[in-house]
Amino acid sequence: MERRMLDVHRLSLLRELSIRGTISEVAAAMSYSPSSVSQQLSILEREAGVVLLRKSGRRLQLTPQAVLLVDHATELLDCLERAEAALAASSVTVTGTVRLAVFQTAALALIPQALQLLRERHANVRIEMVQHEPETALHETWARDFDLVVAEQYPGHAAPHYAGLDRQLLTGDAIRLALPPVDSAAADFGAVRGLDAASELPWVMEPSGSASRHWAEQACRQAGFEPDVRFETADLQAHVRLVESGNAVAFLPDLVWVGREPRARLLGLEGDPRRTIFTAIRASSARHPAVRAIRNALEETARDLASLW
Repeated sequence: MERRMLDVHRLSLLRELSIRGTISEVAAAMSYSPSSVSQQLSILEREAGVVLLRKSGRRLQLTPQAVLLVDHATELLDCLERAEAALAASSVTVTGTVRLAVFQTAALALIPQALQLLRERHANVRIEMVQHEPETALHETWARDFDLVVAEQYPGHAAPHYAGLDRQLLTGDAIRLALPPVDSAAADFGAVRGLDAASELPWVMEPSGSASRHWAEQACRQAGFEPDVRFETADLQAHVRLVESGNAVAFLPDLVWVGREPRARLLGLEGDPRRTIFTAIRASSARHPAVRAIRNALEETARDLASLW
């Protein structure tokens, strides 16, 4: 009987389809044409000798046999990544490219010093950084678009867990009520001494659907009011400017003040809520020297900052 050898690359395309849902999205992620992806999946189906894909409306649905192959493809890719890590670890020089996803405040507060440490110790490591919302970045790190993600989670709002991702606590920071400085604010801002007194003031918050927005709304509701959200942006630096210019109040984590002296008036909140910041990598890449180097640099940077708070 003739034995068919399944192609690892085609198996990885099938896995990509299970993650991304459509041929066009697989093509965009892999820098192929949709027709090329379809052709490769058809060849894989012939190699497997079973039906792998069925049409379901305008989308393709994986058969149980395809799901089985996806599980094995994941194991194969993990094995290859562990082999690459072991090979890299056998060298006396730390080299390689690490694709890093990070949210905004961590990019501003942690990344510059971490990159400086890395440059001083491992000049041959190349870092490619993209700013991404944490939930998206965690999924894309699991999907192998990134090698390491710096993510956050707010009290009572755990970030998604993905099989095979190794998470390590990086740091945490307090969340405070930020009010305009007394000399640039109207009297109603200056009179606030606690959260309940901010019920009639204009707020700036992150977009609806984000964990930080949900947490912020719940904090206001528990204080007995619905916040008047007049300004909405994911850019926390814009939050800072709106607060310091006397136009809004906000919940701001301490990390936004790294490298600058806050002009805003900061009030502690009941229960001293804290945001958690962590790194996540695929467990199969955990021993790669370049990945370990940037993770270690981030941890050292976080310790240095924590000693200043």
